[in-house]
Amino acid sequence: MSFPSDLEIAQKAQMKPIAQIAQKLGIDPEVIEPYGRTKAKLPLSLINEQKVAQGKLILVTAVSPTPAGEGKTTTSIGLHEGLSKLGKKSVVVLREPSLGPVFGMKGGAAGGGYAQVVPMEDINLHFTGDFAAIEKANNLLAALIDNNLQNRKRSLGIDPRTIAWKRVMDMNDRALRDITIGLGGTGNGVPRQDGFNITPASEVMAILCLATNFEDLKKRLGDIYVGQRWDRTPVYARDLKAEAAMAILLKDAIKPNLVQTLEGNPAILHGGPFANIAQGVNSVLATKMGLSLGDYVVTEAGFGADLGAEKFFDIKCRAAGLKPSAAVIVATVRALRYHGGVDVKEVNTAAPEKLKAGLANLGRHIENVAKFGVKAVVAINHFPTDTPEEIDLIKAYCAERGAEAVLAQGFAKGGDGMTDLASAVLRVIDEGNSDFKPLYDLSLSIKDKIATIAREIYRADGVDYSGDAETALRRIDKLGLNAVPICMAKTQYSFSDNKELRAAPTGFRITVRDIEISAGAGFVVPICGEIMRMPGLPEVPAAEHMDIDANGVISGLS
Repeated sequence: MSFPSDLEIAQKAQMKPIAQIAQKLGIDPEVIEPYGRTKAKLPLSLINEQKVAQGKLILVTAVSPTPAGEGKTTTSIGLHEGLSKLGKKSVVVLREPSLGPVFGMKGGAAGGGYAQVVPMEDINLHFTGDFAAIEKANNLLAALIDNNLQNRKRSLGIDPRTIAWKRVMDMNDRALRDITIGLGGTGNGVPRQDGFNITPASEVMAILCLATNFEDLKKRLGDIYVGQRWDRTPVYARDLKAEAAMAILLKDAIKPNLVQTLEGNPAILHGGPFANIAQGVNSVLATKMGLSLGDYVVTEAGFGADLGAEKFFDIKCRAAGLKPSAAVIVATVRALRYHGGVDVKEVNTAAPEKLKAGLANLGRHIENVAKFGVKAVVAINHFPTDTPEEIDLIKAYCAERGAEAVLAQGFAKGGDGMTDLASAVLRVIDEGNSDFKPLYDLSLSIKDKIATIAREIYRADGVDYSGDAETALRRIDKLGLNAVPICMAKTQYSFSDNKELRAAPTGFRITVRDIEISAGAGFVVPICGEIMRMPGLPEVPAAEHMDIDANGVISGLS
């Protein structure tokens, strides 16, 4: 008998009314804002800073991703179920999925097997409309910019060549990366070069995920850098009087979303920036909400510890004053086979010698997490094709580096398969050996901060800058934005900016071809290598395998 698909498991789930999930967290059902029976918005008034300071925050990260997938979200949800099995008041706080990966590569991002958040279809599709609100707020600013170019009486004198703000949509569409707008005559606007990013890469998404309250949200929206006037003075969103209208569109989107796991435990989902092109973590408000309502909060950062985890520590924790108590690094036997040189088509075949070579990737991620003063546990996300020999190799390798490796079987067994991992994480927390510290000081120059990340996290020999990047650095200096964190945009598949370099490459340099300014979010984004902020669809998109019947039942979403 074959194992059921993620969607089949989710569709059979007996979900509890969302009011019951709220009650598990001590929330009066009258306080929540229901979106149907199984979803709700949580008011920001539930955040308690005193409880935030007392809660235990657990970060889930992973080895460098592979085409086979590692199961970081599955592990996060499973760990939450495992902690709950052990009697702990736990909350899992995750990002919302983007439609781009859902219909592109992944086909769904709500966990897997018996470690999922539900309602799975709603979460993977339009959910509570947060992404749509972010998209509309972003594109409202774009419309206001072009309207000002057209308006001679109230023109701000914006030089169209300098406009840095792009439109967004939540779909992979490479044809929109670079476009020309305003064609067709004077009534259609000022012709200029423009383009689209994917919604998770929008600065509005970054702002929503870093804002601490509604007033902070409005201020950050007003601080968005638009471009320059003809006299080279900067133009911000506040100069277009855009921030209030943008905030209105986000009045509900700023509230975190409450759902549940397959085992009826509370889960909070909010925000969804990608880690390769944005900061890769859920919102500050959602994490603080989880810490206010539970004793233990499991959260994740996108991709490997070189991307999501680094940004979680250096951007989010620094901005929000968070101190993680432990970290979990997700690894799979088949991922380590791949990093050891096995072809992706052969990753389900035992290859202990190749796995030994791939262990260097895991080792580097263990080292990287330790650089932030956080103690890590390695979760071996189990697949049926794993061999005892290979599992033992991973455990021995990790033990040599002072990290316990634990078999994680949440996919097949839910919470029952995750109590060992939960116990290991609790031991790390109880030992109290984590002492979080950021990697770099904000007073360093932009180049020095980039160099620190490239040297310490990627192990690069140095950083090269294009002419566009050097121009951007001068602009950043002129705007007084030197003392901000760095949000690197690079391939997720390698420590380098070359996706073909697997495992733990050395002897390479990082190329920064441009630097985008995210003044509202409060960071700058170096664009490394060939990374794009509007992904394309794969040769065979996941969308091709999906269907919906006459009764509205969806298939192929996982």
